[in-house]
Amino acid sequence: MDNQIFGYPSFDADGVKVLTRMGPEGPCSNMLQDITVYRMCPGESRSFSFPEKEVAILLIRGSVTYEWEGQERAVCRQDFFKEGAYCLHVCRGTSVTVRAAEETELLVQSTTNPRTFESVFYTPENSTEATFGQGQFEGKAQRTVRTFFDYSNAPYSNLVMGEILIPQGGWSSYPPHQHPQPEVYYYRFEKPQGFGACFIGEDVCTIRDGSFAAIPGGKCHPQVNAPGYPMYYVWMIRHFDNAPWKDRIFDPAHTWLLDEA
Repeated sequence: MDNQIFGYPSFDADGVKVLTRMGPEGPCSNMLQDITVYRMCPGESRSFSFPEKEVAILLIRGSVTYEWEGQERAVCRQDFFKEGAYCLHVCRGTSVTVRAAEETELLVQSTTNPRTFESVFYTPENSTEATFGQGQFEGKAQRTVRTFFDYSNAPYSNLVMGEILIPQGGWSSYPPHQHPQPEVYYYRFEKPQGFGACFIGEDVCTIRDGSFAAIPGGKCHPQVNAPGYPMYYVWMIRHFDNAPWKDRIFDPAHTWLLDEA
């Protein structure tokens, strides 16, 4: 079992990049969710259906058609900084096919969930987006948070998914906070040489384009990115059974920062 806190995986010959896997063989099995990134070529299709797992399929960039339960939706997203997202969330046993019209990057998150629920296709119109921190710390902690689903709008789910946008030279997951539930971040930069730093407890890791953080519950995890390199990342939490994630727990040493709002 490999439960490292940070990873720099590559796409294999089939365009598959594994971030985390449930089960004793890992990797990062303590995240309690399967997360995979797919690179698709024009004309390529991929199908997903898991008898015991709910699934969220996020378009990071590209042009695709989602097909599920007799429905079809063609969407395009060229810039994950400037354009809102498209994410299909379905319950266990639901078959989904995604067909790419151009080079595409998809992220697929799944975990066990015995419940059944109606499928939801999240778009910029029915997702939430809010910018925080403009007036704090000379603007150094400004971040835009997109949330597709969490406990507030999907209490039937065992997952949380959204996106965060950080201007150049900024901080996020700030003030430092933690929560008992595990969380995964998947990072992208517009320029591949972009970089930053991820603090997980007392460990510090270098953020690079395409890297990911596997944050154990109970660890504070502030992030920072370099000037000149705005940062995007997908944030994903797995609820505990009977203990869903609802809020952050701020590090007492830094709660005085909350008065700076």
